[in-house]
Amino acid sequence: MGTNSKIRSWALTVALAGFLFGFDTVVISGANLPIKNLWNTSPLFHGFFIMSMALWGTVLGSIFGGIPCDRWGRKKTLLWIGILYAVSALGSAFAQDPYFFSFFRFLGGVGVGASSVAAPIYLSEIAPAKNRGNVVAGYQFMLVFGIFMAFISNYLLQGFGGENDWRWMLGVEAVPALIYCALVVGIPNSPRWLILHQNKVQEARVILQGMGVNAEIAIKEIQQSVQRNVSGSVFKVKYNYVLMLAFLLAFFNQLSGINFILYYAPELLEISGLAAKDSLFSSISIGGVNLIFTLLGMYLIDRAGRKQLLVIGSIGYIISLGLVAYGFYSDASSTFLLSFILLFIASHAIGQGAIIWVFISEIFPTQVRAQGQSFGTATHWVLAAMITLVTPYFLDSTDGIFKDNPWPIFAFFAVFMVLQLIFALFIMPETKGKTLEELKTMLVKE
Repeated sequence: MGTNSKIRSWALTVALAGFLFGFDTVVISGANLPIKNLWNTSPLFHGFFIMSMALWGTVLGSIFGGIPCDRWGRKKTLLWIGILYAVSALGSAFAQDPYFFSFFRFLGGVGVGASSVAAPIYLSEIAPAKNRGNVVAGYQFMLVFGIFMAFISNYLLQGFGGENDWRWMLGVEAVPALIYCALVVGIPNSPRWLILHQNKVQEARVILQGMGVNAEIAIKEIQQSVQRNVSGSVFKVKYNYVLMLAFLLAFFNQLSGINFILYYAPELLEISGLAAKDSLFSSISIGGVNLIFTLLGMYLIDRAGRKQLLVIGSIGYIISLGLVAYGFYSDASSTFLLSFILLFIASHAIGQGAIIWVFISEIFPTQVRAQGQSFGTATHWVLAAMITLVTPYFLDSTDGIFKDNPWPIFAFFAVFMVLQLIFALFIMPETKGKTLEELKTMLVKE
């Protein structure tokens, strides 16, 4: 196998963690209403336990995911992530009450959170600088592909098992999870982790040579880029700038409303006037547009750069969210609303969706990259969990504040996207084409 083929093979295997991430995150949208009707829980219980419990697991996984990444390595962490996905899928499918269901969804969430730390780190550390954005964005592509397949799977399985069709929707994830576990055994450890955390220079040299780089130069650069004490904290003054960048990017990602729309797409489309079956089918169009524009984002990320894509995406967010808010306010047709929801999805895919995992994984120096990735992803998932938790208060069919017309929610998100545009224009640096060691010199002041 050629050098480039090896890296592509490793990258594709690790990117499958993104597929499971996307599938696991969105598959609940198809089970949302059947579970609500089955267990008849309160809006608070449904929001916290049924819908957002996985996200609280994701918060835990993202906060602590950096620890096994540094202690056991990126590869071993990625393997355990696959095991968590498989256990969660089967446990959720066979759960007989909302408490066991929530527990197994929580386990899957831990896998999602740890995946959003471990996979981008691994990919950024094996990718050449010139196309690192494309390699790491492959994780986002697979994430989006997982979302797309979850929407299709939910649609095809509706009615398959009668009143238990939601169990099939959730349980089918175990199949790709087990395939992923088998494949990840065959990838090598990250050479940067081997050098800096294990001092296994010879093992790293073999892997670097297999990657087609000058191993001696690469080893020297890696060793010189950090002090031998690799146990330092990311919460030092010298890292304040990169911490701020990671926080703001993750903050704006969720204040765009992306998870709100993905999780509650069928319910939102039903509010707009579509029948239940049509709303699930229309959700597939959301997944399809997401997939197509993620491919475009992958093509552009190492050409136009991260900063330019965020500017383009921000403008699209502002237009689409503003018009969706107007559409709900003026009681526009479901076709009008779906059109601008799709524009919103396209704007996300080419902007935040394409860059978030790339940007956060590359701005932190190697010795604190796992901690920094945990910080950025934890910010992302805490906000995602909070938004998902409170949504039933707004959309619940009997008690929701905006049960008949959610236009203020979309207007709220549009305002934050104006702030994101300001961030992209005046604060965010461009990182394309630079090695991880060059970025350390540029972004961290010793």
